[in-house]
Amino acid sequence: MSIKTICIYGAGALGGAIAAKLASGAESGIDVSVVARGPHLDAIRSNGLMLREADAETPLNVQLTATGDPKTLPPQDLIITGLKGHQLAPAAEGIAGLLKQGTRVVMILNGIPWWYFHRDTGSGHAELQFDELDPDGRLWRLIGPERVIGCIAYQGAEVVRPGEIQLSHKGRFVLGEPSGEMSVDLSAIAATLTAADLSIKTTPDIRSEIWSKLMGNAAFNPISALTRALMTDIMADPALMDMVSRVMKEVRDVGDALGVHFAMTVEQRLEQSRQIGGVRTSMLQDLIGGKVLEITPLVGMLAALGRLTAVPTPVSETILALVTQLDRENRRGT
Repeated sequence: MSIKTICIYGAGALGGAIAAKLASGAESGIDVSVVARGPHLDAIRSNGLMLREADAETPLNVQLTATGDPKTLPPQDLIITGLKGHQLAPAAEGIAGLLKQGTRVVMILNGIPWWYFHRDTGSGHAELQFDELDPDGRLWRLIGPERVIGCIAYQGAEVVRPGEIQLSHKGRFVLGEPSGEMSVDLSAIAATLTAADLSIKTTPDIRSEIWSKLMGNAAFNPISALTRALMTDIMADPALMDMVSRVMKEVRDVGDALGVHFAMTVEQRLEQSRQIGGVRTSMLQDLIGGKVLEITPLVGMLAALGRLTAVPTPVSETILALVTQLDRENRRGT
């Protein structure tokens, strides 16, 4: 796989950080472009994209092609999406317009992704699709799960002002083919991202990585939105900690029923969470910003897959009802 053109589709906090790292390595000869919108796009066009990394003495400031209309860009060798799960289906046509023969699409997603059951040999539900994640099958039809490289990000990032992104720590990314193959494409993409000073791991079991991160996301994201609490505040409250533990247990139970391998116990995952510090989850950031909350991939699908596998998820279903109403009221501006 030859990678000479890369488009970051959705250059918000995480996507923008990756774009800045890729574009800063000008000697690589890769043409990096971004699809963004609103004041963030305007700032990138006017002043470039600035990335402030944890412990770095000076920020990165890069100039790159930025557009709000993907039709202005040529077909790409690699597309990296920085969109949340509920933002992908509306962007399907725009992403599809950037595809050519051999284009791969790295999708950085929290929660259960739309392609999850593609070539899945462990659950007994291969090629199952969910309308909640992919309305009318637009992503499956226009992009195709066979182009996808799954990506799990362990990286705190926030757009602190238009055109400027702050990273809270040195993060890492896990990449994997839905089929589990350690393919040539996977190796080429990992090498390209590693050369841009990103910490990359590849895996033959991306689904287990998805569920490992979901243990935290399904609990901390909605609870932080409901309480407006930072991670440290949640960890310091015994009642909230008990709720987090119960959600994590439900995640493990549903994952076990789908044949997932968990590398950590709930207790170990809680201990790991204590090291994260006083950060705002992405859902809390979206709540404060008046944006649509990423509920379905994180909480809605846990409940849906619980029903599919006949595994009870009562705490998650309660949280789902509460955070769904919170999202409605937040978007009303009340």
